Amino acid sequence: MRLVPVSPTDPVPAGLLADYFAERAAGFPTPGGYRPATADPAAFAPPQGVFLLLQDDDGAPLGCGGLRTIAPTPAGSRMEVKHLYVVPAARGRGLGRLILEALEAAARDAGARTLVLDTNRSLEAAGGLYRSAGFVTVPPFNDNPNATDWYGKPLDG
Repeated sequence: MRLVPVSPTDPVPAGLLADYFAERAAGFPTPGGYRPATADPAAFAPPQGVFLLLQDDDGAPLGCGGLRTIAPTPAGSRMEVKHLYVVPAARGRGLGRLILEALEAAARDAGARTLVLDTNRSLEAAGGLYRSAGFVTVPPFNDNPNATDWYGKPLDG
């Protein structure tokens, strides 16, 4: 397996994101209530961020995730995890954690002091992943209408 930096507008990651949004819309707790919102692709370009594609050894896509810079707090710079997704056939193998760890490492390398993300509590596996990775509940830091839970993790130098 390998993680490759890509643009979220490239055909393969764009297809994964379309699958992600369709899956979220179909499984959202309030039918018809999910509103897909994609960040400006430029937000995922270095040095502001990165978008990673996880591929198997044959190049088949297994998942993706993005990292972008958001407004700092008095504690320092922050980066946000966005669109962490693993294809259904590859779930349960720790690939979400692999992507999350790579995004966290990228945030540390970029000098971020805090890593944040939002999710919906209906995504129980995602919430479990974030909590087991050291994220704790924080006050809302954005107005994402799909989010019910916000998490943060301080990053040491």
